[in-house]
Amino acid sequence: MVENIIGAGRQVLAEYGYAGASTSMIAATAGISPGSLYQYFPHKDAIVLAVLERYSDTLVSHVTTRMSGQFAQPAPVIVRATVAALLDGLDVEPPLLRAVVEDGPRLDDGRTLRAFEQRIGELVLAYLTTQGRGLRPDTPLDTAVWMLVRTVEHLTVRYLLDRPPIPRDQFTEELTRLVLNYLRPPS
Repeated sequence: MVENIIGAGRQVLAEYGYAGASTSMIAATAGISPGSLYQYFPHKDAIVLAVLERYSDTLVSHVTTRMSGQFAQPAPVIVRATVAALLDGLDVEPPLLRAVVEDGPRLDDGRTLRAFEQRIGELVLAYLTTQGRGLRPDTPLDTAVWMLVRTVEHLTVRYLLDRPPIPRDQFTEELTRLVLNYLRPPS
């Protein structure tokens, strides 16, 4: 039942946004009565937070799966693959992405976003720790990870929400170049 409600919440949130969603709509989409919904979730925000957490978990799993086994690859290959995985994972439901970006941080003070960034940051740290030879030695790893995760995340989200007239392959290459230039040791 919980999965059914979360799935319905995701659908309603994607279609109507946070402001347009209601527990009645979510219950109707789930095929249950509002009273049944309230046995599992006390209010709309609890459902939306469950949707956000599930969305974040799915995205991290997608990126982790795509990056698994890639750590032996040179930096240009892993950066390109990571950007592509993030684009693919975020572009599944653009209206849901918009709702997550616009309403998520307000609902949970950004905890879900910070948890996502932390988990992705752990992957980036693992790569830089194991394969970071030849990368810039002048920046502490925790600083580099913070900068990289937030830069890639922000630009990827804005690309998908704004839909600029930049082909996806070109965006991936430009963002890859940006990251690689940041990682390159000073000459």
